[in-house]
Amino acid sequence: MARKFIQLTDSIQQCRICKAEFEYTPKPVFQLHPKARILIAGQAPGKKAHESGVPFDDASGDRLREWMGISKEYFYDETKLAILPMGFCYPGRKASGDRPPRKECAKEWRQKVLGQLPNIKLTLLIGTYALKWHLGDSMQGNLTETVKAWEVYWPKVIPLPHPSPRNNIWLSKNRWFEQEVLIKLRKKIKSLQCF
Repeated sequence: MARKFIQLTDSIQQCRICKAEFEYTPKPVFQLHPKARILIAGQAPGKKAHESGVPFDDASGDRLREWMGISKEYFYDETKLAILPMGFCYPGRKASGDRPPRKECAKEWRQKVLGQLPNIKLTLLIGTYALKWHLGDSMQGNLTETVKAWEVYWPKVIPLPHPSPRNNIWLSKNRWFEQEVLIKLRKKIKSLQCF
């Protein structure tokens, strides 16, 4: 691995930009390697991921792997799959779930990291924060409309809702997502010879 890439990931691990905003020591959680062909652009690690230091180490991760049709072993192979959240650290709780990812994180690190991932063939944008940052003005009215318009961004990008159990109602109301989008997603991943 190139020295520049190692220096970048070391700097991210030591990042304390938001330290004053947290009630705990910041702990950046991500998975990066310049060989990765799939990028998961998520929101921020949850409490379980914060505690373990492993991205998507929870029910959301189980569902995401199911959506993708891949094993846990493949998912955590950094040479195949990069995980780049909008905020590297667990943002803490609020009344209705986790707080949003800290904006300072994307501002400081996102472009630097993306510039070091030259082999990405497919980017999964998970949740509203990732959609807004990556799609900008090409995002549709809201998350549901953007996910419905997935073919606009295909084949390099696919917008997804968050796989959290909190989205069970959304999934039950939008059956087309499983029948249409996830079938294409799994085929695309297989076509990248990721297995």
